[in-house]
Amino acid sequence: MALSANLFLRQSQSLVMTPQLMQSIQLLQMTHLELMHFISQEVERNPLLEMTADDGDLGGEIPDNADRHGSTSQQETHADDTAAAPSLDSDWYEHGASERLSDRLDTNYDTAFTDEGSAQRPDAPELLGQWKSMPGQSGEGSEGFDLDDFVAGQISLRDHLNQQVPFALTSAPDQLLAAVLIDHLDEAGYLRADLGEISARLGLSLADIECVLKTLQTLEPAGVFARSLSECLTIQLQQRDRCDPAMAVLVDNLELLAKRDFATLKKICGVDEEDLIDMLAEIRKLNPKPGSSFEHSVSESVTPDIVVRPDGQGGWQVELNPDALPRVLVNHSYMAAVGRKGASKETPDQAFMSECLQNANWLTRSLDQRARTITKVAAEIVRQQSAFLDHGVDHLRPLNLKTVADAIKMHESTVSRVTTNKYMMTPRGLFELKYFFSVSIASAEGGDSHSAEAVRHRIRTLITQESPEAVLSDDDIVDQLKSGGVDLARRTVAKYREAMNIPSSVQRRREKRAMAKVSAG
Repeated sequence: MALSANLFLRQSQSLVMTPQLMQSIQLLQMTHLELMHFISQEVERNPLLEMTADDGDLGGEIPDNADRHGSTSQQETHADDTAAAPSLDSDWYEHGASERLSDRLDTNYDTAFTDEGSAQRPDAPELLGQWKSMPGQSGEGSEGFDLDDFVAGQISLRDHLNQQVPFALTSAPDQLLAAVLIDHLDEAGYLRADLGEISARLGLSLADIECVLKTLQTLEPAGVFARSLSECLTIQLQQRDRCDPAMAVLVDNLELLAKRDFATLKKICGVDEEDLIDMLAEIRKLNPKPGSSFEHSVSESVTPDIVVRPDGQGGWQVELNPDALPRVLVNHSYMAAVGRKGASKETPDQAFMSECLQNANWLTRSLDQRARTITKVAAEIVRQQSAFLDHGVDHLRPLNLKTVADAIKMHESTVSRVTTNKYMMTPRGLFELKYFFSVSIASAEGGDSHSAEAVRHRIRTLITQESPEAVLSDDDIVDQLKSGGVDLARRTVAKYREAMNIPSSVQRRREKRAMAKVSAG
């Protein structure tokens, strides 16, 4: 059969992931900080985009026809999510906003400072002198004073120890060795280094290193430079003059203390129950992480994306948090100015500005679609979990992604992206949207199923309310849950208890009795 080339016309359908579609999906799963960072980069690249922090930045209220996202109640959440984004009023942007900004900003070049530092205004020299005398002003080109100049400095653990070393060690070689050992401290103040390796690397004897280390262990905070928890507690007890032979044996057997095996501890320490209680009270006063007080980790605040409030009619109102909404405007006046400049022919500037306008319109539509989708998903979650908002964790219903996706006519992957790293502020606190999704646990009486989170809350409540004389075993918890309509196996109770870092009934009984005696003493 001879080979030949032929032309065929075929028609097919396929789903193509365009770059803009991929960016829309990425926008949907971005957190608030990631979204603000992405928009800031777009504003830097696109001259038609303007971002405002809030309504007050423009000196007045933004009109209703500006590009902004409003609140949505539960009844409005089933609106068409493909609706077009609100249009921008270019006249308002060109005249209203620019006039209000010109009232607040000095845009008169006649009153601007000259290169020599003089000015046309009579008070310009005084103002210039005050400006140059501000902290952080380094001369021409400075944008303003640095707020970091007014922040108190924070001393780290290494700085604190380096200040004490010259008073504890006098010779230069010992001070250099101390600097090496300080570099091997972790954040808790423990020495994480092999002394044999340091000895071989520096050419020093192990005895000399041990001698310097012994001196460094006397520095503040007490317990620093320890190589284990037992050594850390021993150093602190020695400085308190409480490291007697019985206490030393107790510190050497911390694994028995973790197991609450007080009977064995009394036997190997050679003390009675009263002395053991005193020793345990002394141990509780020690700091197992002496360097933790010097940790200066930056706390990250969580901005809720959704705010839920009572609507006054027995229901709940779901609205987007204004603080989490980026306000992005399109500068149509700038686009019109560029168009008038090259109206006679197509210029590279016009082609660039047309591309920028297309990207800007896409971004505003994507942000509006993102806000609508988040509101839809959040409103459906509130509708499903309204009993939780009314009565608490015990009434949290089992919920999965498919239930929410089917209710709002979206795909499960979309719901998953929306609920990832998004937070909801409710009258009962701040919760991640993923918190409201929980597996289902069958009811013992054939009624409605229970949420796993609600069952964990019941187990935690039962254990918290138990007394030292009536500590509940896992079988007892199973019986009480079954009497409350929850059918749960013993191994599942044990799994939930261990996941919440709750010890067994034997360990809890020992700890509660010891704590009761300490409190009574």
